[in-house]
Amino acid sequence: MAMARILFPSQYLCVNKTKNTAQIGSKRSIQVSCISSNQEDLLSHRQTSYNHAEEFGLQVEVEEKKVASFNGINEHIFDGVFEVSNINAFGQSFRDYNAESERQKSVEEFYRVQHINQTYDYVTKMRKEYGKLNKIEMSIWDCCELLNDVVDDSDPDLDEPQIEHLLQTAEAIRKDYPNEDWLHLTGLIHDLGKVLLHPSFGELPQWAVVGDTFPLGCAFDQSIVHHKYFKDNPDINNIIYNTKNGVYEQGCGLNKVVMSWGHDDYMYLVAKENGTTLPYAALFVIRYHSFYALHKSGAYTHLMNADDKENIKWLNIFNKYDLYSKSNVRIDVEKVKPYYLSLIQKYFPKKLRW
Repeated sequence: MAMARILFPSQYLCVNKTKNTAQIGSKRSIQVSCISSNQEDLLSHRQTSYNHAEEFGLQVEVEEKKVASFNGINEHIFDGVFEVSNINAFGQSFRDYNAESERQKSVEEFYRVQHINQTYDYVTKMRKEYGKLNKIEMSIWDCCELLNDVVDDSDPDLDEPQIEHLLQTAEAIRKDYPNEDWLHLTGLIHDLGKVLLHPSFGELPQWAVVGDTFPLGCAFDQSIVHHKYFKDNPDINNIIYNTKNGVYEQGCGLNKVVMSWGHDDYMYLVAKENGTTLPYAALFVIRYHSFYALHKSGAYTHLMNADDKENIKWLNIFNKYDLYSKSNVRIDVEKVKPYYLSLIQKYFPKKLRW
């Protein structure tokens, strides 16, 4: 099995595919065992990351080494820090939308409904309505606790309450990036927009809150999960919406692109309009962390501008923790709560408009 040495840069990252190696200029080094051949989804994710890394200048060094296998599961080792499992909470590969299970059937049905109902006009209406931020006033931590009863029906990897995932993500980032406190807080709050499922926020249907996001107003890329269901989306009948650029100009910047409505865009609006002092990279991560067609498959890069290309490095870093921290490992909430309350106080007002 191959052992990949991945060094996360402070700027960009680039891959030398000819030699199947790359040099890394960063001082941060993380060793990860490569996935086994039967885990095609993870292999695809890793290869796509290499391809995407090459496009934006990231470098990855790969060396062949033998790694131990326990119970038939190959371990991913991060220098004794964040340990990445090959399998999710259900014992399957991450983001495997074709695995046979009851969970997968409900996930596919979710995407069928989502792909039919998320239209350009619908998103425009929802952004206008929820952009008023007139539903409730509460703190960030109060919102975290509201998510105790929320389960994401679109997620094939986890069926725990969302607050568990928030803390798993934040704590995993904290281990590897102890000095980037803004990134720890981003991990905690990135999914808070899922409170749209709560009665206080109108109890929106799951398809209007969760799931992978994608641009509206231009062609639906084939890499979007369960793409086949877009055939029943009303926007498919609009000639302009079915061109590569659609209503946009090449290089216009993702900020000008209308994304499918959900928790990502909502939490971005909440943070921005309430005057957070988090760096823009945090807002970028929050807004596009479910945009897998971009950061997993490299689609829609023709719409990106220079700022997007600068900030996507943080999105690629964040995605590892967002995806691979989903497990049955429990976090002691009371133990870590004081730390995250201090970060909330640093970067947000006491109460926010939602």
